[in-house]
Amino acid sequence: MADQSDVENALVAAVTFTLYPSGSSAASLITCDGVAATIRVYRGWPVAAALHADLASGTANVSIFPSGDPHATTRYPANWNVTTASKPTLTVSVAGGAVTFGGSTAAGQMAGLSVAGATYVYLIQSGDTIALVAAALAAQLIAAGLLVQISGATVTIPSGAELFARVEQAQSAYQETRRQRQSFRVSCWCPAPLMRDQIASTIDAAVAAMPFLTLADGTSARITLAGGATIDQSENATLYRRDLIYAADYATTLTAAQPAMVFGTGTLSSPAGILSPLLG
Repeated sequence: MADQSDVENALVAAVTFTLYPSGSSAASLITCDGVAATIRVYRGWPVAAALHADLASGTANVSIFPSGDPHATTRYPANWNVTTASKPTLTVSVAGGAVTFGGSTAAGQMAGLSVAGATYVYLIQSGDTIALVAAALAAQLIAAGLLVQISGATVTIPSGAELFARVEQAQSAYQETRRQRQSFRVSCWCPAPLMRDQIASTIDAAVAAMPFLTLADGTSARITLAGGATIDQSENATLYRRDLIYAADYATTLTAAQPAMVFGTGTLSSPAGILSPLLG
């Protein structure tokens, strides 16, 4: 699920990339008197002592801080949506009575065998190897009274029975339970007015070109301009500040795994509409 902190982190990442397109270890895009400016970008409100020390040394700060209270903007039905389907990294091939697993394993994937109409399925756990997957299925076959040979990641059933092998990957689904709108203040604290103008205009142009901001959970926040202000404090001749206020409309979500169906049939029987598999 997306949280206010996720929006702040995404804004920090977007502003940092805008000012340091070649990476934070390279020079910034902003130059003053032919010298690349040093700029700190961070979440939260600046600490006065640290800010004054940075300004005195010619270092600008850009802080991202929530502005005002969030309010609900929920307007979509609470439907379950499947995210982009991912393919299993485990592979399987059948040659005669030999079943060979390959590729790589990942928790949540399933490997299955169908022998003479009877099905056997193994749910892969974290740390399993392909040889362990083959051994787990072989153990099920042996328990069912079948003659089985195993060598590494290959299981051989010499009975000549009809044989199928499959691998599947569970998918992720999400439900939007609430949508909210929250404003965030992007404050440019600079030691010179020209630096302030360059930093603020560069950030604003970049944000205007990215109407949606991708968050950590894969959802997106709609970003719009909500205000701004220029503040030159006369009591501090080295502080030139401009605030850019952006509103983010983003979702709070629930996520769930949609189980994979290896063999058999399935029905949309759950209240949430998530596929309920029969694994044989």
